[in-house]
Amino acid sequence: MSDPVEVEVVGIGPARLFHGLADLPRLDLTAHRRYHRPLPRLSLSELIALAEEVDLRGRGGAAFPFARKLKAVADAAVSRDTRPVVVINATEGEPASAKDKALLARTPNLVLSGAVLAARALDAREIVVGVTGGGAAEHSLLSAIQEANVVPAARVVHLPERFITGESGALVRGINGDVPIPPGRKVRAAENGVGGLPTLLSNAETFAQLAVLAELGVKDFRAVGTPSEPGTILLTVTAPGRRRTVVETPAGVPLSEVLRRCGTGVGQGVMVGGYHGAWLTPEQAATVAVSRQSMIEAGAALGAGIIMPLEEGTCPLGEVARVAGYLAAESAGQCGPCHMGLPAIARSFSSLASGGGAEALAAITQGSGIVRGRGACHHPDGTTRFLLSALDVFGDDVAAHVAKGSCGRPVRGLLPVPGEEGRESGLRLTVDWSRCVGHGLCGHLVPDVVQLDVFGYPVLTETELPTRLLRDALRATEMCPALALGLSRAPSAPGSGQRALR
Repeated sequence: MSDPVEVEVVGIGPARLFHGLADLPRLDLTAHRRYHRPLPRLSLSELIALAEEVDLRGRGGAAFPFARKLKAVADAAVSRDTRPVVVINATEGEPASAKDKALLARTPNLVLSGAVLAARALDAREIVVGVTGGGAAEHSLLSAIQEANVVPAARVVHLPERFITGESGALVRGINGDVPIPPGRKVRAAENGVGGLPTLLSNAETFAQLAVLAELGVKDFRAVGTPSEPGTILLTVTAPGRRRTVVETPAGVPLSEVLRRCGTGVGQGVMVGGYHGAWLTPEQAATVAVSRQSMIEAGAALGAGIIMPLEEGTCPLGEVARVAGYLAAESAGQCGPCHMGLPAIARSFSSLASGGGAEALAAITQGSGIVRGRGACHHPDGTTRFLLSALDVFGDDVAAHVAKGSCGRPVRGLLPVPGEEGRESGLRLTVDWSRCVGHGLCGHLVPDVVQLDVFGYPVLTETELPTRLLRDALRATEMCPALALGLSRAPSAPGSGQRALR
């Protein structure tokens, strides 16, 4: 992802979250106090009422009512006679998102002010900020915590940069020192979060919006936006050339105006909400407004505020197939729909993009129907929603691929997929034929690179292993009953010709 300090910030209408950034690249504590008034100290009931009056929703994707979350945490803390924890989710695992990191890099005190406001109302014992990637955002945050002498105490937890790290259960597990993957069962952070305590968990923009609401009051907060969705929204817009812009806009502004201000248009279609979101046709994107209601009516959702038009001149199915492979590899691997279902669907999507025809298309729709609603978390649901939306919006391209094997356009790699810069591992699978007896296990563990013949013996591709498949390949070599499977340097890789690696 681009450095959040270098990401351009743009405002439509009066700046709120970005107030002061027209003059300074970053607001330290002194500058923050110049542009923002001190926040009132609100009781829990006053803060809940304030959030209810404007229907403040979480800005991490689910749009859960913030007042309900506050009340749930408070009730759980009272029933257990304990003090809760406040968590700022700044992990931002969506590859096309930059808004939360931009907030931390440029206006960290606004995010902290909102968290402190909630923490004091709840009498929380600490504030925890979950971050990934390090860099400017984390450095800015650490400086702000030290400069402001935040009370209650705040600490920063650095987590691995993965798509699923920001899922609430995964984030709590990571903060608790466990592997940051979804827990596999429904656990409400409001009841059992960090350290087993009731936990108020919301993303960085939500806490920044809470601070602005407390500063302005209900009447002034409602001065922009729509009656049902007052205030502003942060969007991350990726324009041609992968130029990323974070836009603060009032709710209700036409999406076409946001795209115009970012120097782009609707292209072949517009992705809204990220890789668990959906696609809009050019016609829909030209008429829809930036609001939850308008997006729902168009069959999409704002989610984490990701907006990405797909430029002309690239194959939509090939682009989406790349993302399907990435999402399959980002699975926690703890349930069948994720571990087996998503990789199979990703292979079918890749097959459709490369000429697999009607059979591949049927496998995508059938597989999506099988995994939907059956995962240990929402990753299978979000992934299949994104893929099926692409089939619908790019229907003409689907028809061309089914009929002719291709739409005639190359895949330019426009949709961001982390790790693609070095996606080849430099290794390939090998078989010691003096040992192999055709158990066929390898074909089930790494079906992307191992096909089984009619007798159950492996037929390997000669290509290098993608980095995303290296973990599965290593597992296959370790589990091979005959110890026949190994790894060796690919012929094109530096140092090739060395003996097989086990």
